[in-house]
Amino acid sequence: MADVPLILTLTLDADSQQFFNTLRQQYFPPVRNFLDAHLTLFHHLPATEPRLIEDIASVTNTYVPMKLQVNELKSIGNGVAYKIECDQLLQLHKHLQQQWDRWLIPQDRQKLWPHITIQNKVETNLAKLLKEELEQSFKPFTATGTGLSLFEYMGGPWNFVQSFPFAG
Repeated sequence: MADVPLILTLTLDADSQQFFNTLRQQYFPPVRNFLDAHLTLFHHLPATEPRLIEDIASVTNTYVPMKLQVNELKSIGNGVAYKIECDQLLQLHKHLQQQWDRWLIPQDRQKLWPHITIQNKVETNLAKLLKEELEQSFKPFTATGTGLSLFEYMGGPWNFVQSFPFAG
């Protein structure tokens, strides 16, 4: 692996991934949309630390797929995100935070606020309008977290490294 930061995300079931990707493609400014929809767990992990892969493989072997409650849309100022609720995900994140404490940047030391951004980097009024529009037909639903995925950060786009399915 190159000496670039690694990003760890939650892998979603195929239907949920497609749902969020479609919205992201529709509402994210195309000039800034380098990525599929994602739920980031860690933003900047050291690629040079061999224990990282072992820790991810170990933790995914102890978890089964997680039910994610998608209960509301949230404003993120210049965009819109779907808020995700899942106690298991928060526990998994906290466990990895404790294991990796010495490597974490301040952003990755914070309590996880699970969300999937479908719009960002637009004017605040446009984000507010989209949130209001989407709320008109929004009904809470469940998605499934099926594992973890690791990416290299390439200054905009991400390069897929490896996926780690949950044991169940």
